[in-house]
Amino acid sequence: MPVSTATPSTPTPRSPAVLRRMLSLHDFEDAARRRLPRPIFGYIAGAAEDNASLRDNRAAFGDFAFVTRVLRDVSQRSQSVELFGERYSSPFGIAPMGINALSTYRGDLVLARAARRMGIASVMSGTSLIPMEDVARDSPGTWFQAYLPGDQARIDALIDRVERAGFRTLVVTVDIPISANRENNIRTGFSTPLRPSLRLAWDGLVRPRWVAGTFLRTLLRHGMPHFENSFATRGAPIVSSTVLRDFSARDHLNWRHIEAIRRRWKGPLVVKGLLSVEDVLQAQRAGADGVVLSNHGGRQLDGAVSPMRVLEEVVAAVGAGYPVLVDGGFRRGSDVLKAVALGARLVLVGRPFNYAAAVAGEAGVHHAITLLRDEVDRNLAMLGATGCSELGPQHIVRQRG
Repeated sequence: MPVSTATPSTPTPRSPAVLRRMLSLHDFEDAARRRLPRPIFGYIAGAAEDNASLRDNRAAFGDFAFVTRVLRDVSQRSQSVELFGERYSSPFGIAPMGINALSTYRGDLVLARAARRMGIASVMSGTSLIPMEDVARDSPGTWFQAYLPGDQARIDALIDRVERAGFRTLVVTVDIPISANRENNIRTGFSTPLRPSLRLAWDGLVRPRWVAGTFLRTLLRHGMPHFENSFATRGAPIVSSTVLRDFSARDHLNWRHIEAIRRRWKGPLVVKGLLSVEDVLQAQRAGADGVVLSNHGGRQLDGAVSPMRVLEEVVAAVGAGYPVLVDGGFRRGSDVLKAVALGARLVLVGRPFNYAAAVAGEAGVHHAITLLRDEVDRNLAMLGATGCSELGPQHIVRQRG
């Protein structure tokens, strides 16, 4: 069934005045920096070690240029795409991001609602602070992204919970065998759980709008946020001086665990965090219905290749019929269409939508989706295409390397 878009019965949220200054996804980052406490913004914006992969995710797009076609009738354009039996209004969706509920009040619901209104895909993170059941009930069609617990019994229990909640598409992230070296978290005072301190208190006091509108509002209405969805049971609170978050060992996990999930999970299964042709082929053999090429936004292995640099080779290896999704550094409609031309079925965008939620809640995310959707539409016309299916390698020239 198609994902519904906004209708008169589901009015779009009222746009705050600040959104008039948001002309592209880039604009949301500085605005979010001014609104979020230093540790929260640092967690979202930062990556691993020297941020080399984070920077290269953006730089990679500069290596590709468009070849346009002209005097073609492009008056009847559609950017919709079909994936796993669903039709989405645009070739991009919202990537899974942890602790969205610290960016804005009820952040996971905000992102899922905006995506559903706009008819795009949205993936809820396993490191989220709102129970998955609430999001699945509020915004049917949302995907769920899981980090695998360290033993098969807890994996099975988590998968069963996701199924009971009503999710249809499961995304399993596999690129975190151990925790990364995120020095930026230490420098900005971020930890999970957050440790009460004078510095943390000050970081909140200088952002009173966030304290009142997000943290205290959540505390008064819903109690202390916890990591709700990492396991089949509730996890650690987000703020604690004594409780430790359960970082179960994952360095022993292997493809047999994916095969076991495939036998248990009946809906579409997507494996996220792959960069090599060999691993993508292995995922295909293990029964995954699709893959997400990703270096975790530069947040795991610093120096890992940008997914854009391996996209064309991966698509050639698995064939055009096998869904290959991609994330990492996408900010413009031109970025999205470069990936589509190289064979990506869908692009996932993370940080910008998180920033948009921090700036203006659901209205901010709606505005960000609109900006990106309009860029895709304009660029399709200038490429001489009426739809994403018309794009291919003939529209791309490599400028360097």
